[in-house]
Amino acid sequence: MTADDHPLWQRLAGYRVGPDDAAFSFAARLARENGWSAAQAERVMDEYRRFLFLAAVTGHPVTPSDAVDQAWHLHLTYSRDYWDRLCASVLGKPLHHGPTAGGSDEQHRYFAQYADTLASYERWFGAVPPADIWPGAHRRLVVDPRAVRVGLADHWVVRKATLRRGALAAVVIAIALISLWFFTGR
Repeated sequence: MTADDHPLWQRLAGYRVGPDDAAFSFAARLARENGWSAAQAERVMDEYRRFLFLAAVTGHPVTPSDAVDQAWHLHLTYSRDYWDRLCASVLGKPLHHGPTAGGSDEQHRYFAQYADTLASYERWFGAVPPADIWPGAHRRLVVDPRAVRVGLADHWVVRKATLRRGALAAVVIAIALISLWFFTGR
């Protein structure tokens, strides 16, 4: 059986978080809080629904990608929708979110769970998960947890690559100016 044939997937495929008539939709809030485009937030929501399906049917613990986890965290703040609509009516059972206790044993456990999640995704959906939403385990479990929220009203965010190019350009200009001064005596 594939996900397309499963009644749970048919329910999840049509499931949307929050009231249909909300002026500020769940997807719009997800986009705003993560600096994503509306299209990216919708893609993450599609993957969140896939994750929910896997959590309900695989029979093993599943670990979301960071992007999917952002959707899950935000959904938990819509507590009535999460517990009364999603868990009670769509999934038919509770789905709790538990943080890691930390340490090397936990890291090994989450690496294994993430690998199992990706394998189950391929088995149920017949495709490799999109790498921009479901990155490799090292990115998901070592790099992504280092992220922090930044208030854009108070801080500038500049990519390291941009800073490196800017620094290189500044060095080249400084060398050119020093050379010009040295060779022309001005």
